[in-house]
Amino acid sequence: MYAPFIAAVDIPLEEPVLVFTVAMAVFLIGPLLVKRFGQPGIVGIVLLGAIIGPDALEIVSDSDAIELLGEVGLIYLLFTVGLELDMRGFKEAPENAAIFGLASFFIPFIIGSAALYTVLGLTELASLLLAAVFASHTLLAYPIVNRLGVTKNRAVTAVFGGILFTDTLALVVLALVMGAADGDLSALLFAEVGLSLLILFGAAWFVIPPLSRWFFQAFSQESYFEFLFVMVAIFAAASLAELLELSPILGAFVAGIAVNRLIPEGGTLMNRIEFVGNAFFVPFFLLHVGMLVNPTVIFDGLETIQIAVFIIGIMLVTKGVAAWLVSRVQDYTTAERNVIFGLSTGQAAAALAITLLGFEEGLFDAAVLNAVVLMLLVTAVVSPWLTERAATDVALERDVGDDDTGITDPTILLPLSHNAELQQRLMELAFVIKGEDSTEPVYVMTVVQPGQDADETERYIAGVTEELEELAAAGSAAETPVETETRVNHNVASGIVQGAVEVQADQIIMGWDATQSFQHRIFGSIIDQVLERSKRPVLISRLGHPINTTRRIHVVVPLGADHHEGFYEAVHLVTHLAISLGAELNVLVVDGSAHQFEHLFELVEDDVTAEFASVDGWERLRQQLEDEAEDDDLIVAISPRRGDVGWHAELAGLPADLAAMPPESFITIHPRQGEPEYDRQYLRFK
Repeated sequence: MYAPFIAAVDIPLEEPVLVFTVAMAVFLIGPLLVKRFGQPGIVGIVLLGAIIGPDALEIVSDSDAIELLGEVGLIYLLFTVGLELDMRGFKEAPENAAIFGLASFFIPFIIGSAALYTVLGLTELASLLLAAVFASHTLLAYPIVNRLGVTKNRAVTAVFGGILFTDTLALVVLALVMGAADGDLSALLFAEVGLSLLILFGAAWFVIPPLSRWFFQAFSQESYFEFLFVMVAIFAAASLAELLELSPILGAFVAGIAVNRLIPEGGTLMNRIEFVGNAFFVPFFLLHVGMLVNPTVIFDGLETIQIAVFIIGIMLVTKGVAAWLVSRVQDYTTAERNVIFGLSTGQAAAALAITLLGFEEGLFDAAVLNAVVLMLLVTAVVSPWLTERAATDVALERDVGDDDTGITDPTILLPLSHNAELQQRLMELAFVIKGEDSTEPVYVMTVVQPGQDADETERYIAGVTEELEELAAAGSAAETPVETETRVNHNVASGIVQGAVEVQADQIIMGWDATQSFQHRIFGSIIDQVLERSKRPVLISRLGHPINTTRRIHVVVPLGADHHEGFYEAVHLVTHLAISLGAELNVLVVDGSAHQFEHLFELVEDDVTAEFASVDGWERLRQQLEDEAEDDDLIVAISPRRGDVGWHAELAGLPADLAAMPPESFITIHPRQGEPEYDRQYLRFK
């Protein structure tokens, strides 16, 4: 009975719904299949795209719609490359990143260009562009170094920062080659491209960040508006690049760098960007590339195999030479040399992006395109294999105390009142503290005091529960587990403290509306009671701007705080915030030695660049904060509880003073009490 319907289906498919269904099936099945063989998911989509494409089974034709979505996916992909660059690693040791990045690009690029031109007989422009493809690299093996805990190693951070150079140079070569393909490779072309790049980078650096910061502050409660704003920024930058006769992917890449530090890892917005890209846009680009691959070219002759073997051999040899040279200059160990070699041999979708543009421009034929696909298959195996062995040796070379045993995924209790101000910002703060790939939940709790009318109390509880479920949905968007609870207790503080015990919370985060119930209280009765009854670290926050727009963190450290048993955990929290937000750190030591506290901060596991200054007295501190703190800054005070070591009477009035200052954003960290051994896990021993 279905025969007429089946017969009515024409091959290749042209009905939009059928084409879209096939595409979604490819996005699902392709990665699942190839991951069984240890290959990255992108390979599966490319292979299935080739199988169903016009040069194989002809199930789907490479239509205008596929081409459009493929182009959009390509632009989106390069934006995410810029967005995920390790700008912190670059800022901390720019000279190491520069040495590695320049060597890792120019040695393969120069040798590769000459070899491709003389041996394979490619044209000058094709040789330059193909050499740029394998001179750059993608950190395919990043999960391995992350799992082995060597991401802070000096050589590994150089690779992370060096990708800024390799990717940027590859895209600049792309711009020059594309310009030369339409004209002559002359001094005028270099001047035109240089001016276009200056305009593009200028617009990206001086327009996108301040505009993004303003938008995120004005519309932070509507996260889907934030995502749409990012989409506008991506394609506006890509459009500007196209108007300047540059590749639009260069504009998208620059836009990613521009908003890099405004979109922290683990936040709701970052997870939305990654989800939409990984599930939709980037797969369409990979499908489009796969449909351009002609399997018959691979099997009809040896040309594709020969080209693939040649470019893989050249890439491995030149990347090896670059790794050896950098290791000699930087005095890296053999294991460090091998790990940067393994990391720098990875190639992925970005290489396909440049190759595809060269193919569409007529610089590459089908054999070269197919050879690059084969190169991806080989490097997807070689790069993780090399990195696994080298990173294991690097991990074994570390001192026994160098391993990171601190809590990197804390369990957080977030008590909220029914009318809590800016609840979403408190959630984002919790997500930033937890970071990406978190498995421990954020427990969001509201304690309701029972009233005289039982029915009214039940209705109130139902309303609170509904609000908490809406907040839990935000946690799902950030891929952070969120557990909600509404509990009834005549004493709200007791309910919070008991909840922290029951969920075994590592930290308690509470919001403050800048009101005080009694003169002798610091924050008000409930918060002060929690501080008195709980020994856990408590973070009291008032966030006047979205946490991700923070530019600089001013850290207030009172004299004697370093003798508190929870001091190093508090320092870890501060440095972790700075790293996650990409913010500058300015440490102000009240009536103490800045040099001494600089040394103490260096004892903590997290590596972060900070400025230290001594301040004479609390009145001078207030004046300095008023003069230096700006609207996008965050003030963090390490504040021992009343009567603890490091407590000063001036700390009682500090929150009210901070609430009146221009940033209107501050956090007071009240360190853990009574567990000195717990605090030691945050130290690095040498």
